[in-house]
Amino acid sequence: MKQVVQNYKTGELAVLDVPVPGCKPGGVLVRSAYSLISTGTELMKVSEAGMSMLGKARSRPDQVAKVMQSVATNGVPATYRKVMGKLDSYTPLGYSLCGVVEQVGAGIDDVKAGDLVACAGNEHALHAELNWVPKNLYTPVPDGLAPRHAAFGTVGSIALQGVRQGESRLGEVALVIGLGLIGQLVVQLLTASGVRVVGADPDPARCELAERLGAAACGDPASAAVETAVAELTGGHGVDQVYLAAGGGSNQPVELAARLCRDRGRVVDIGKCRLDLPWNAYYEKELDVRFSRSYGPGRYDPEYELEGRDYPIGYVRWTERRNLACFLDLLARGSVDVEPLVSHVSDFDDAVETYQRLKDGELKAVAVLFRYPGQAEDTGEAAAPAVAVPTVNVKPSPARATRTPVRLAFVGAGTYATSMLLPHLAQRDGVELSTVVTTTALSAANAQRKFGFAEATTDLDAVLGDKSIDAVFVVTRHSSHAELTRRALLAGKTVFVEKPLALTEDELAGVLAAVEKSGNDRLQVGFNRRFAPLLQEARRRFGARSGPASLRYLVNAGRLQHGSWYLQQGTEGSRFAGEGGHFIDTASWLLEADPVSVYAVAPSGNEDLQVVLRYPDGSTATISYVTTGAPGFPKETLDLVADGKVLRLDDFVRATVYGRKRWVSSRLPKARDKGQNAELAAFIKAVRTGGPMPVPLQSLVATTAATLAVQAGLAGGAPVTLERAR
Repeated sequence: MKQVVQNYKTGELAVLDVPVPGCKPGGVLVRSAYSLISTGTELMKVSEAGMSMLGKARSRPDQVAKVMQSVATNGVPATYRKVMGKLDSYTPLGYSLCGVVEQVGAGIDDVKAGDLVACAGNEHALHAELNWVPKNLYTPVPDGLAPRHAAFGTVGSIALQGVRQGESRLGEVALVIGLGLIGQLVVQLLTASGVRVVGADPDPARCELAERLGAAACGDPASAAVETAVAELTGGHGVDQVYLAAGGGSNQPVELAARLCRDRGRVVDIGKCRLDLPWNAYYEKELDVRFSRSYGPGRYDPEYELEGRDYPIGYVRWTERRNLACFLDLLARGSVDVEPLVSHVSDFDDAVETYQRLKDGELKAVAVLFRYPGQAEDTGEAAAPAVAVPTVNVKPSPARATRTPVRLAFVGAGTYATSMLLPHLAQRDGVELSTVVTTTALSAANAQRKFGFAEATTDLDAVLGDKSIDAVFVVTRHSSHAELTRRALLAGKTVFVEKPLALTEDELAGVLAAVEKSGNDRLQVGFNRRFAPLLQEARRRFGARSGPASLRYLVNAGRLQHGSWYLQQGTEGSRFAGEGGHFIDTASWLLEADPVSVYAVAPSGNEDLQVVLRYPDGSTATISYVTTGAPGFPKETLDLVADGKVLRLDDFVRATVYGRKRWVSSRLPKARDKGQNAELAAFIKAVRTGGPMPVPLQSLVATTAATLAVQAGLAGGAPVTLERAR
């Protein structure tokens, strides 16, 4: 395996081939996915290694004292050999990563091979392809948290421990001096705790970033801006806490802390800055100076870190491991956002060049991540996450034209079926509502009474075996769609299934296996928006295009009511998994192609999503699916831009096309028509005539695969390739 190392004597950095560590009892072997470069601590070590011997001595007086003690004990020759031997050896770098458990040692029962974990420790979470990590220095990553974000676990724990030492309280005001990686995290943690924060850093870009992440005001510590902000927020009393997150040899941070802290305030040292405390200033205010020791209780205790002996929670509430788990939970819930801190992601093989660029100042960064190879280990290239788009290659059985009326069965009679589908079918000529199937007798009876079904039953097998029924509508909860569709196809029925077609790749493969086995490809998924009359007219007015297009689709979905079954993600999939196919299908229809890649991010840590689809001709579609918008704002707005033209759709009530001539829909329709009636008409026509289904099966499969890729992209934190597979 490969590992980043440094020779402290010469300053040489290298990526070495080293043996794979053994999986000892009491820990796990972890294959790295992402590891984080600490642009403070690690760069300080890299810079020190490039100094002369005198420079090294000046920068590490603590080590010089140890050398002098050794001289007194062992003599000069022995001490010289010992020091030179230690300096002229490769030492590791790194202490914060996320990876996948590859092997579990004896005595470990809280994780298994394949689990994603965040790891800590400057001896165990190294910049290396594989690391052995003891139990108290790893923790499982919450579902949905991207590995690149979980790689911040250790530095997040350092910041979190510092905030704990400050004992911040709701409504207090804090000053954070130094807005590097740790300082930015401290700002967010304090803000999440209800503390108003002022930041101080000479770098304007870092000040601006901290303000975007929640700080009330930030500025150069040498200017009057910081003092003015503190005076305004505290009524002239001074801040309740100061967090020293700066490095370097200047004594300015501790002097500024004394000047701006209130009487009997708290000063917490997190970074490694000069601490020449001005005695009078600290004495007169009786300031409480505290130190924050790394990730939390357990640090530097070999019985805790190496032997796995935990501290009782009743005596030590927050240990290293519990801090690590807490920070990941804050990330997963969106209380802290580390994505804006990621300045650069480098392939692991480029580690030496990346360090050099950081050292030389060519790469200015708050946080830099190493991205490790995936499955393509032999080539050294990371395998891009991919979701297979199965190719539909089956010779269908000849579709027969049916007699009139077309006889339909409904499996499920919930709100959507009874409000958006059945009203359009109940009065349609040439259609007979034959049978409704539900799991409860009363709901079947209600649907029969309201819409005139000939029969109501709870026996699905009887319906699938009834040769007089031409088509089956599957309108049940999401988790049952794929299996019911599969059974209906095998029974030779034409199938209309509401979205989604499937919640997993295995479910999608099962549906297509049924198509292949039966030769029955008569399938429609309820992607109705492409059938909306207003959108169809706007597309016709927009006309053909010659170049790539850019499409933006804002879905102001709103919040669900408490108790909605849509919130049962464990069984019914995420909300986007259920609804997202609508918007992907609409974008693909407008762009006349299927997507080739998907990139998804959840910037708020909730149900809000940004999904970017890329198409073969270079076109892109961005779907913003948000639940935190204003209820009064339109639910769906869409813009398509290409070839000097713009198509604008406002919530299916108004459409506009801008080009050489401007077209505006002539009048507002009486109600939003999202295409259900036209979609059902096309479906019934296909059943009656035996003609082609309204949407090609390959398009339905591609849209379903793209929807599945959104969740894969959120988990992996990287674009997902959509690969055609047989």
